[in-house]
Amino acid sequence: MPTTPASKLLDRVLVLEMVRVTEAAAIAASKLIGRGDEKAADHAAVEAMRKAFDELAIDGTVVIGEGERDEAPMLFIGEKVGGAQGTGPKIDIALDPLEGTTITAKAGPNALAVLACAEEGNLLNAPDVYMDKLAVGPGYPQGIISLDKSPTENVKAVAAAKGVEPGDIIVCVLDRPRHTDLIAELRELGCGVQLIPDGDVAGVIATTNEDTTIDMYMGSGGAPEGVLAAAALRCVGGQFNGRLLFRNDDERARARKWGIEDLNKIYVLEELAKGDCIFAATGVTDGSLLDGVKRRKDGTMTTESVVMRASSGTVRWVKGEHRKGR
Repeated sequence: MPTTPASKLLDRVLVLEMVRVTEAAAIAASKLIGRGDEKAADHAAVEAMRKAFDELAIDGTVVIGEGERDEAPMLFIGEKVGGAQGTGPKIDIALDPLEGTTITAKAGPNALAVLACAEEGNLLNAPDVYMDKLAVGPGYPQGIISLDKSPTENVKAVAAAKGVEPGDIIVCVLDRPRHTDLIAELRELGCGVQLIPDGDVAGVIATTNEDTTIDMYMGSGGAPEGVLAAAALRCVGGQFNGRLLFRNDDERARARKWGIEDLNKIYVLEELAKGDCIFAATGVTDGSLLDGVKRRKDGTMTTESVVMRASSGTVRWVKGEHRKGR
């Protein structure tokens, strides 16, 4: 795939340092897997990620985080992170210390600690509302998918480009009542529908990995997670459409507060995550993308992470071993 120009600014941010941040969050959250306490698991991940950021020589700003300042004590939107405020490279950061709080509480699959970073101003400041999402992996003609088309039209377009029947396409969808009509339409077309309980960042990224057999992602989920997923697709290829969904005037006002005037705009990949960017994720529980945190008898913990960079198009899989007491 065509790569984007490398950022000299991001060259100062070691890619593997971002993995250290997601590893810290994943390890902290893993101690609460299956404990039935979503808030405690999320809090542990947030604290660990915040502490890990302080060890990086960056002047970072959270543009997508745990919520607005009055909603979150740490990693709130607009919070400054990093140990080089005023002197380090200015980096915008989108993060979800625990993508899949319910998954973690129930010991389900695909819980992740994730973050994306880019130069200042290159990640969309998405309000915490829903987003209608449509994604497909790399290798297709540009513009093959569009939220202006019906699910049936999008599936048929991808199937034709892939050289298969629509019934051979598998679509990943969040298992939610709001998707009842979407699921019915896809199954009427003969598609396979892979339903996931949570974790739509992993669901979108799955379209880029042939081993998952998932061709497309459809449905609505959190807008912040849409930006994180878009950052990953910027690194490894694929296409993404996102359109913000508003349930009331309060949510519309929140969007305008963040500078969004066209409330019906369809965002493509490059409008959500521009320029060079880095995406990192560490598995909390086992999933289709990554293995979760494992504990050995001697107390050593192992992690599996993935880190991607848009300028080089590289994807690195990182196995970590964390010895007790270090």
